[in-house]
Amino acid sequence: MTKTPLYQQIAEAIRRDMLDGTLCSGDPLPSVREMAARWNCTPGTVQRAYKELASQGLLVSRPGQGTHVLEAIARQEGESIRRANLVHQAESFLLGVLTAGYSPAEIEQAVRLALDRWRVLVQQPPSSPPQSVRFVGSHDHALSLIAARFGSIAPGYTVDVKFAGSLGGLIALARKEADVAGGHLWDEESDTYNEPFVRRLLPGCRVALLTLAHRRLGLITAPGNPARLVTLADVACAGLRFVNRQPGAGTRVWLDVHLRRQGVAAEELSGYEHQVSTHSEVALEIAEGRADVGLGIEAAALAYDLGFVPLVMERYDLMIPAAAWSSPPIRALSHWLSTAEARSAIEELGGYDTSATGTVAWVE
Repeated sequence: MTKTPLYQQIAEAIRRDMLDGTLCSGDPLPSVREMAARWNCTPGTVQRAYKELASQGLLVSRPGQGTHVLEAIARQEGESIRRANLVHQAESFLLGVLTAGYSPAEIEQAVRLALDRWRVLVQQPPSSPPQSVRFVGSHDHALSLIAARFGSIAPGYTVDVKFAGSLGGLIALARKEADVAGGHLWDEESDTYNEPFVRRLLPGCRVALLTLAHRRLGLITAPGNPARLVTLADVACAGLRFVNRQPGAGTRVWLDVHLRRQGVAAEELSGYEHQVSTHSEVALEIAEGRADVGLGIEAAALAYDLGFVPLVMERYDLMIPAAAWSSPPIRALSHWLSTAEARSAIEELGGYDTSATGTVAWVE
């Protein structure tokens, strides 16, 4: 596996400092010499990292003043200037990656993966704009695709996405903090998805289960599955480093039940307490060598060119209270999911069965 160049590691570390508030608008960065000493590298490596961030509109360097986080564009300059700057940055990015040989489909997928990570890390605003649909729930690549295309699916509307796990989505519905929840909660007793949990957490509510798709869930491994894994028990026996999902995630619910069924104690999985919030993060941990295996969907494994061992085909539903079901954006989304265009777009992600996509069942 190709190691990430050091200058890109430095740039990513700076981006994360911006994201968590360690670096704010206008803050100075360490000098090139100081940063080179910190990373034990040459000044040229640091300069290349700073240059990359500057080209992305994140840093600015001025003679005699050093390098600073770029000041935010003032609001009085107008929304049109702000948007023009964004388009300029997007075009510069596209020119670079297209020149490097990436296809438009690869670029679109990469951007969706990056947005997934930011949606988990960035604090969500306390409320949504009036023309926005609030989604809270389990991470899914097809859902990210819908979020990216929502303006064409439901013109005039946007969707605010917060990945908080399947149970988190239902809790948000109960608190009226979401219009739509997404989940794949498997109930061991009935061997069904979502309906038993809706009845428990939203008693007396009429809720539509709009099927997004069925998707393959399994073990994400290093390319080629070098440990020749077949079952969860194999992971424990091999002593591999595991990366887990957070409590409340549908994937975590499924994992814990099946570990018990196979007689595997949680403490037998090295890394059981190592938790991330999305399937993309599971795949990233493995791709970057911080873990050997994790439980996730096939689409995430394909996106990072990793190995995949299928374990189950699970159903992912959009759970929508009756009060929201008749709203224009939800009706538009329901209609779009019933089209061949939707099925084709979801299947292109890999690891999905769309034969039931767009079907609706009501929990009364």
